[in-house]
Amino acid sequence: LSINLNLIFEHPAGGYRKIFETCEELSETLPATVTGRIPSFLKGSLLRLGPGLFEVGDEPFYHLFDGQALMHKFDFKNGQVTYFRKFVRTDAYVRAITEKRVVITEFGTFAYPDPCKNIFSRFFSYFKGVEVTDNCLVNVYPVGEDFYAVTETNYITKVNPDTLETLKKVDMCNYININGVTAHPHIERDGTVYNIGNCMGKGATLAYNIVRIPPTQKDKSDPIEKSKVVVQFPSHERFKPSYVHSFGMSENYFVFVETPVKINLLKFLSAWSIRGSNYMDCFESNESQGTLFHIARKDPGEYIDHKFKGAPIGMFHHINTYEDQGFVVVDLCAWKGFEFVYNYLWLANLRANWDEVKKAAMMAPQPEVRRYVIPLDIHKEEQGKNLVSLPYTTATATMHADGMIWLEPEILFSGPRQAFEFPQINYERYGGKNYTYAYGLGLNHFIPDRICKLNVKTKETWVWQEPDSYPSEPLFVQTPEAVDEDDGVLLTIVAAPGSQRPAYLLILNAKDLSEVARAEVECSIPVTFHGMYKP
Repeated sequence: LSINLNLIFEHPAGGYRKIFETCEELSETLPATVTGRIPSFLKGSLLRLGPGLFEVGDEPFYHLFDGQALMHKFDFKNGQVTYFRKFVRTDAYVRAITEKRVVITEFGTFAYPDPCKNIFSRFFSYFKGVEVTDNCLVNVYPVGEDFYAVTETNYITKVNPDTLETLKKVDMCNYININGVTAHPHIERDGTVYNIGNCMGKGATLAYNIVRIPPTQKDKSDPIEKSKVVVQFPSHERFKPSYVHSFGMSENYFVFVETPVKINLLKFLSAWSIRGSNYMDCFESNESQGTLFHIARKDPGEYIDHKFKGAPIGMFHHINTYEDQGFVVVDLCAWKGFEFVYNYLWLANLRANWDEVKKAAMMAPQPEVRRYVIPLDIHKEEQGKNLVSLPYTTATATMHADGMIWLEPEILFSGPRQAFEFPQINYERYGGKNYTYAYGLGLNHFIPDRICKLNVKTKETWVWQEPDSYPSEPLFVQTPEAVDEDDGVLLTIVAAPGSQRPAYLLILNAKDLSEVARAEVECSIPVTFHGMYKP
């Protein structure tokens, strides 16, 4: 069903609350009921991660990114589909279940000290340092021949993608100078993984490191042990790194967007000695910084010291980054202004009635898909004129007297409180290259209620939506004999709380978002963030 984007669904029944509810893991796979025909080239698994446990005993988790990691798997075999899910056995989860309380502080939920301990041991546990969460609820990706469930801290968790069993917790700090890595690495054709995280740089100042993990080793050793820092980006503020969720990578360049949303490190380090603090308490906005765009050569890693700046935005997801005629084109999902969007993702906000949900979103930063263009060839005498000469974009780059280059974006998509988010592309063939199509999850006042396709060249859009249906990030899988960029299907998990079978895997034709098939299951499936198709 393709509908004009101007048709905005309303959700007065509040069915979306269901995707923020605890569910049980499964002890065996569930068969799905298939309508339509599952494409024969789908032979592997769709793996997804998200929160599945939203309270422990009588203690609730408060933020969208606090619920305990639940891993989901849809398997495709001979036109049939099965569903399975299991909680990842992280330290955070195992200890919470064992002690029937929140034991490790999560993003927006503080873990109170054990009430059974006496006052002295409680006092000392405050100053033992930060116990960082390993709750890997955000994404799953391959490293060599292994698979890791991840969040944004220094811990990643090795999992078995077939049984969903938890294998081991890995501390990235043991291998590289990094305080944490994002859940959005870039992975090259040969399996090389690149990621970014903040670190202590030279002279006790903060910086950001791009890390490279090599592909599968001939001697079968763990590629993570051979991780290396490729290049370092400077931090605008010495003790306040920006929150970084993803980065851009073209064939020859890395792009890092330093937003005004900051982690106050001093607050962060002292927060754990103050009763009641969590990660969310440590964020603040630098209202005067704007947005800084950093660029570095990939091989050999070399920071290019030009100052590129734009108006303040919040940013989580890059869509794609590519080079064209001496420019680097950076497409991303922006949220206008310097306020932190996560302030609007408290579970109490997301579970409110529809009018309240809409009211809150009116106050929040507004979403936009933007294209920025960074010139590579810069001469001092070109002050005051637009350096971008690409014929197909209205994005500009203008040099100021102090040598700073001001970037104005081209708007690729904009709708009031209608976000095109959780973007995906035909990454295998067009990641880091000039491309035409992006696919995304449509957020309606932060509630996911449609799947979108965007032609970034013509700005044409396509939409799939059904009443009281709440999809997740669409993953693109190309057809084996693909000719066109959009020859393939999109896979998304849809919650349909009112239906006889309350959740299903939906397969859409990537060309026009028409339905190819659906595989319905007899259980609810809560919200999932990111994942992968494993052939």
